[in-house]
Amino acid sequence: MNNYFSMGGYAAFVWPAYALSALVMIGLAVTAWWNLRVRERDLAKLRDQLP
Repeated sequence: MNNYFSMGGYAAFVWPAYALSALVMIGLAVTAWWNLRVRERDLAKLRDQLP
């Protein structure tokens, strides 16, 4: 198991790359979710204005 986590001596490069990728993907998911909420709120306002 220790050999796996050391990544053949490249762990100092591999694990930060994994962490950065995970942070970017989480950020994209949060941004998409946030934009969805904003657009749904805007749509609800427009629907309320219809006769």
